[in-house]
Amino acid sequence: MSRDKESGLDFSTVIASTVHDMKNSLAMLMQAHSQWLSRLPDSHQQGPEQVVIEHEFVHLNGMLVQLLGLYKLGINQLPMLPDYHELDDFIGGLLAGYQEILHSRDIVARYEIDEATPLGFFDRELVGSVISNIINNAIRYAGHALLVTVREENEALVISVNDDGAGFPAAMIAQQHEYVQGIEHSTASTGLGLYFAARIAALHARNGVPGRIEIANGGALGGGLFRLYLP
Repeated sequence: MSRDKESGLDFSTVIASTVHDMKNSLAMLMQAHSQWLSRLPDSHQQGPEQVVIEHEFVHLNGMLVQLLGLYKLGINQLPMLPDYHELDDFIGGLLAGYQEILHSRDIVARYEIDEATPLGFFDRELVGSVISNIINNAIRYAGHALLVTVREENEALVISVNDDGAGFPAAMIAQQHEYVQGIEHSTASTGLGLYFAARIAALHARNGVPGRIEIANGGALGGGLFRLYLP
């Protein structure tokens, strides 16, 4: 093995270790913040700043989880535990974690699940991480509405997240294949979330057909539209 390759592996391990330490530090910070908040008068506990702080805590934790997940994917150590899950419980549970920030930003979030598709077969933790990240981003750009839909299409489970914001930039949609293949530096976005989502989707393969993602504008709400296809 060449020295450059060894250095590359060592560096990735150092980064992964650092991200893990950052995640632990963030957890301690979140716990300390919660304890400090509990000692404040009620009038100071419900301010919009507190909602933003807690939302950004979740956002930061989600990004660190993604980075660790990508590292484990790279060394083939990311566990894949697919099972059947009730979709109403799955989607409802994800949205419940964002109720405070949704309320503070005057965003109405709802979800629709096709009655013919009450169950889905996937890794709950991995897919949950993907959809949570997409919901988080949609909240940032939505006007006043957010819609999550689940249906079956061509023997694939399709989970969509749609908002009523300005939508994805045209260049981002046109270059989405570059985003899902690696980090994209030509725009302000790193594409990390899309890259992670694409890798997790691809793990959910059936009969040689891998899962995939797709971004577009439009949908029922007219804004950004993310779709996750799971065979």
